[in-house]
Amino acid sequence: MIDYDGEAREYDASRGGEPRAQAAADALEQLLPQGACTLLDIACGTGIVTGRLLRPERRVLGVDRSPGMLGLAARRVPGGVLCGDAMRLPVASEGVDAVVMVWLLHLVPDPAAVLAEAARVLRPGGVLITTADKDDAYFVEDSDVARITAELRRRYALRVPDRLSRILDLAAEHGLGLVDETVFPGTGQGRSPRRWRKAIEAGRIPWCTHADPGQVAEVSRRLSALPDQDAPRPDPLYRLIALTA
Repeated sequence: MIDYDGEAREYDASRGGEPRAQAAADALEQLLPQGACTLLDIACGTGIVTGRLLRPERRVLGVDRSPGMLGLAARRVPGGVLCGDAMRLPVASEGVDAVVMVWLLHLVPDPAAVLAEAARVLRPGGVLITTADKDDAYFVEDSDVARITAELRRRYALRVPDRLSRILDLAAEHGLGLVDETVFPGTGQGRSPRRWRKAIEAGRIPWCTHADPGQVAEVSRRLSALPDQDAPRPDPLYRLIALTA
């Protein structure tokens, strides 16, 4: 588990910084409702994306359970941050017009509870926007890493928490369906073979969590044998979906 309090000050720089945040905010704007509304950003982190969504006609709230992250977010969204868990939001039912969840569902063991809470606080006709298939974002182009990991990803992808088909099924239970989607780049976020191997061995890759240990070890071995161990492979292209009733 990531120590978000401990990593708060270095978090943005380690996750693509300003360029990735701006790309995410621009993509969100394509899917957000226009005009006056209240927006809730769940797991807002340092607020690096949340702050970019501020508009004169839009009330923006960010919620996160990490005090360290919220200390930074408060500077970007003055008076608009709340401490709380995604599965027990400190927000009234039907209290917001839009809910945003960027890079969250891939981290939770059970997205059902998070989606249920997001649906609870969403007003009728509101929009829920979330990233999906986060780890697939790294394999939009063919590469040596993509080829080595392809079989493991194919075999265990259905168990990934933020799998699109799973999100859509869970959202449908709350009367929400897909209405729009877009993508945005993770500029400078392409991983090298060495970084992939370390992430896999640390248990941070969802499609490895339930995989056969022998298969995971073999993938790690093949990654370690690739040339240019520290050369980043293609940047990810993240998928963003909009759901509404």
